[in-house]
Amino acid sequence: MARFEALIFDCDGVLVDSEVIAIQCERDMLAQWGLEYDFQTFVSRFVGLHNRDFHIALASDAKAAGLTLPEDFGYLLHANNWVRYEAELTAIDGVMDVVAAFPGRQAVASSSEADKLVRKLEITGLHDTFAPYVYSSDLVANGKPAPDLFLLAAERIGARPEACVVVEDSVNGVKAALAAGMTAWGFTGGGHADAGLAGRLAEAGAHDVFASHRDIAEALRG
Repeated sequence: MARFEALIFDCDGVLVDSEVIAIQCERDMLAQWGLEYDFQTFVSRFVGLHNRDFHIALASDAKAAGLTLPEDFGYLLHANNWVRYEAELTAIDGVMDVVAAFPGRQAVASSSEADKLVRKLEITGLHDTFAPYVYSSDLVANGKPAPDLFLLAAERIGARPEACVVVEDSVNGVKAALAAGMTAWGFTGGGHADAGLAGRLAEAGAHDVFASHRDIAEALRG
């Protein structure tokens, strides 16, 4: 689509179906420690955050509730996730349709830590599709919903922010794209998407919301 110079993907819940695994594992483990969240609250608050910000928020919630989390709670949470990622993680259906539909520059900009981001793309066979244009929030001081990561990705691939379209599945990611001055497209095709996700993404300011990658590919071709 001529009006866009670059297409920037989030990773978790957009390229790889990791969020459905992480949300289940993390909610279950946190509940064992007494910190319980309903699904919508957990998704709205935490999906799209860098681990450092996620852990700070959890520690704050635990303190407010008078709970004590294990000292290594962050490690325990993510180690538990990775057992299942290595066994179960898949690419979300239709990703390559979008890649093929867009002739401009493409990148990945994810809140995942750099080594984990690369590994997720490797497991799902997507790494070579996007490398070397794969950027982690480890590279910036402020993660989503701040615009820093998307602005960095645009700079690295030589695209004007206002000419970038971002595909995001989280409220935090949509807010980050908008703060960067980019077009934000919400995506609800991940396994974690509940009936209210499209509405939350639209409320956060997404310019459009798509239920599948094939719908995105069609919009890009149109």
